[in-house]
Amino acid sequence: MGTMIELQSSKTFPVYLAKPEGEPRGGVIVIHEAWALNEHTKSIADRLAAEGYVALAPNLLSETDISKLPAEKLQEIQEDLFNPDQEKRTAVQPKLRAMMAPMQAPEFGKETIEKLKVCFDHLYAMSEVNEKVAVWGFCFGGTYSFSLAINEPRLKLSLPFYGGCDADVEELKKITCPVRAFYGEKDERLITALPDLTKRMEEAGVDFESKVYPNAGHAFFNDSNPYAYVKDAAEDAWGRVLGLLREHLK
Repeated sequence: MGTMIELQSSKTFPVYLAKPEGEPRGGVIVIHEAWALNEHTKSIADRLAAEGYVALAPNLLSETDISKLPAEKLQEIQEDLFNPDQEKRTAVQPKLRAMMAPMQAPEFGKETIEKLKVCFDHLYAMSEVNEKVAVWGFCFGGTYSFSLAINEPRLKLSLPFYGGCDADVEELKKITCPVRAFYGEKDERLITALPDLTKRMEEAGVDFESKVYPNAGHAFFNDSNPYAYVKDAAEDAWGRVLGLLREHLK
């Protein structure tokens, strides 16, 4: 359904753009997991387009080694990370740490936010979107969904799926849109941090709500990963996301 285009920040980066057939309800930036832009993320953009939204999914890791690996190899690493076999999970950890290292650099974070601002401006300027733009991100993208909400006051809605947020109260006060976060209860690190995040959001005056699925863990929405995907939770979350988009992009 969609096509690949290029946008420009300090450097050119690739973006997948999916448009609906009829008049759009608004625009949604879709931010991929730590595996870069892949077919799974594109399929989410296509699903949103089928529901009437202009969906824009950038590859924010296009300059990293992750994007240079064949799709089959990345899928293998992803599945090993969630494999019930402890030996496979342990074996893949060093590879994963090496691939993720560039993302920890402060300059990477700044450049990524700049790219997301470019994505936002691109959607916001489209006459058919009518200045109604939301962001929906997963894992890596969930974290940057929080970050974009902090850095873009024109955003209408932020939908972080299993993303972390370390921002302090003063930073969170910059958020002007509702934030609706989704988690799996078995995602121990993020669930442990959720009460503190909720408290900081409340102190900052942010319209924040979270939904936790008791039968799910990290990446429960990713139907390309058989070890992570939880059908009931994913289907419920999809319905909730569509309801939230209808409510806030009107």
